[in-house]
Amino acid sequence: MSDDPRARLIDLAAQFYDQFSLGEVPSMEVPTRSKTNIEYDEESDVWVYGDRTSTRSANTVGGARKLLKAVYTIEFLAQQLDEDRSSTLRELYYLSESWDEEEAKFSDQSQSDKLIEDLEIVSGVKREDFHMRPEESGATLMGPLHLREQTRRGAREIHCQLDVGEGGYQIPNNPDTIEFLDHDADFVLAVETGGMRDRLVENGFDDEYNVIIVHLKGQPARATRRITKRLHDELGLPVTVFTDGDPWSYRIFGSVAYGSIKSAHLSKYLATPEAQFIGIRPEDIVEYELPTDPLSDSDINALESELEDPRFQTDYWEEQIEIQLDIDKKAEQQALASRGLDFVTDTYLPERLAAMDVV
Repeated sequence: MSDDPRARLIDLAAQFYDQFSLGEVPSMEVPTRSKTNIEYDEESDVWVYGDRTSTRSANTVGGARKLLKAVYTIEFLAQQLDEDRSSTLRELYYLSESWDEEEAKFSDQSQSDKLIEDLEIVSGVKREDFHMRPEESGATLMGPLHLREQTRRGAREIHCQLDVGEGGYQIPNNPDTIEFLDHDADFVLAVETGGMRDRLVENGFDDEYNVIIVHLKGQPARATRRITKRLHDELGLPVTVFTDGDPWSYRIFGSVAYGSIKSAHLSKYLATPEAQFIGIRPEDIVEYELPTDPLSDSDINALESELEDPRFQTDYWEEQIEIQLDIDKKAEQQALASRGLDFVTDTYLPERLAAMDVV
């Protein structure tokens, strides 16, 4: 198969044509995207899709509509690549309103988003190479890293401390346009919340510990996970993930370390299985007597679900989740401020990092 993204898309459309020519019902097979179809890849240490597949077939009206939408979308993407332009996932949804075939239009953005994921899987091409962008994620990094970014106005060199303001360097949609030139970093600290990221920068944690602070901005975007993986793989930097102490934050760590169900086909490209969790643990809640909130019913259900999630089926996570269910409490990163604004940078993180042999 060609390495050219446009050629791969055209090859996919040609497969539908060939099926028609042979008198076959056109169809497209994609992996079943569910937790039950996730399996551990021992070679890459990440979670990937298993062998179960779902078929998009024209032998039903619904299936025929999906394939029609796929063909129209392939045509649009091929033209976009021809013109060296890009668009957002949101724009694709609205652009379909201009298509001449009513049945090819998307009824909501979830349809167009899912189709782009299908096309990624069957073509083996990432959406970034289709020139498809998400809406701005706003994720940033701050630290002793010198890089060169390729932009439409040419290459530009940036030092991610000296050449940026307090907001840091904004991670581009496709981090593979970045070349790492030099660095003085010892590790990466990926931080869930903007408030905690700002506290670390204000306290000079990036300077004192030679750390690249990556703001995950909640559930991290693909670009954020990609640059984090590149920092680890290419620069040999340990990656730590600092989150709140609740089941939803554990899933944020899981997506950085092992990949997510939604993008399991890209786990080898996005996941950093060597990443270590340095977020608020249930035992921290008890040891530091942190301010807490009680677990809600949805929190409890999520924790119990994680006990069945293959990404969390380790002794460490099973113990932590059982402790949390027992104490019936959760806590935010910012709860560490109850022991003083400098506690997180003077005591909590240094002690955790030392215990993990990161510093």
